[in-house]
Amino acid sequence: MTRVLFVGQTPETVDFSDPSLPPGFNAEKIREGFEVAETSMRERGWDKDLCMIAPDDSGIAMLAAQLAKADYDCVVIGGGLRIPPKGLPFFERVVNAIHKGAPKAAIAFNTRPQDTAEAAARWVGAD
Repeated sequence: MTRVLFVGQTPETVDFSDPSLPPGFNAEKIREGFEVAETSMRERGWDKDLCMIAPDDSGIAMLAAQLAKADYDCVVIGGGLRIPPKGLPFFERVVNAIHKGAPKAAIAFNTRPQDTAEAAARWVGAD
């Protein structure tokens, strides 16, 4: 069975005033998007896990612990971690933690939480 991990930034830690984020983006929209993504993955018959991390050392430790729990076919990284330019050093840490903890997993990027399953499907071939 296909197993997908979605890694996103804990909504409470996102700086929604950052002009690089889409207008109107907020914690509620992120959570609603997760629900859509989870439903889409469940409908595809995939096992799915969600790992919401803080943008600091504790987030990297949490991600490493999650990656050690299962073998993933694909890890999708959310836009909150990769879009803001000021977050680039942390985004690199996330990518390298995934590369180390799940070296066989494809890495995908969504455009918003709602299309997480579609991002994974590009790499697991099950769209």
